[in-house]
Amino acid sequence: MKEGIHPKYVDCTITCACGNIIHTRSTKPKIRVEICAACHPFFTGKQKLVDTAGRVERFKRKYRLKE
Repeated sequence: MKEGIHPKYVDCTITCACGNIIHTRSTKPKIRVEICAACHPFFTGKQKLVDTAGRVERFKRKYRLKE
């Protein structure tokens, strides 16, 4: 391997929106995520609607039928 071309590999804290905190190693010291394995519907078996930045409302406004 060449010297000096690889990024630093440091301890990392991953924080989920649900409050779950995961400690690992990465090239970034802090990472924030919206969904993790603890709150993802595939792993929990519970359906959860995740609306990012009003996408559902924007879709409804765009395609609502004119009365």
